[in-house]
Amino acid sequence: MERDLTEVTDIWDVVEPYLAAERLELDDLELTGHGRGRVLRITVDGNALDVDRLADVSRGLSRLLDTQTDLEGSYQLEVSSPGLERKLRRPRHFAKALGREVVVKYGTPEGAVSRTGALTAVDGHGFTLDDDLGQVVVPYDSVVSARTIFRLEKTPKPGH
Repeated sequence: MERDLTEVTDIWDVVEPYLAAERLELDDLELTGHGRGRVLRITVDGNALDVDRLADVSRGLSRLLDTQTDLEGSYQLEVSSPGLERKLRRPRHFAKALGREVVVKYGTPEGAVSRTGALTAVDGHGFTLDDDLGQVVVPYDSVVSARTIFRLEKTPKPGH
């Protein structure tokens, strides 16, 4: 496990400057699986991210990873944008989602709690969630999972 964390840190250090030069932000990086089933997921954020742009970035990252990292064994590279419902894993993810509706599962001394509400404040230690039960301050280190929620608002029919 420690080797995987070191690999991810090393990969992050190589990938982030490349993406910055491409005017993109490295939103997240995850290395999962073992052996031939390893997957390297790189999530990028920026303007004008369409399928063609992601394919170009993926090819560039593939060449970069082959020459600039010590990734052992085979892996599958997946490059994507965060999407409408974004995972919130790092403090800056929460900061970018400020004001949005989120669903958060977090640990308490009594057990795991899941709440859905508006993300109303973010700082270096945690965030504030406001829902029907009131406000709760959640430290980042107690978060089990979190993501934004996308709701497609129906537009009223003409004449109604």
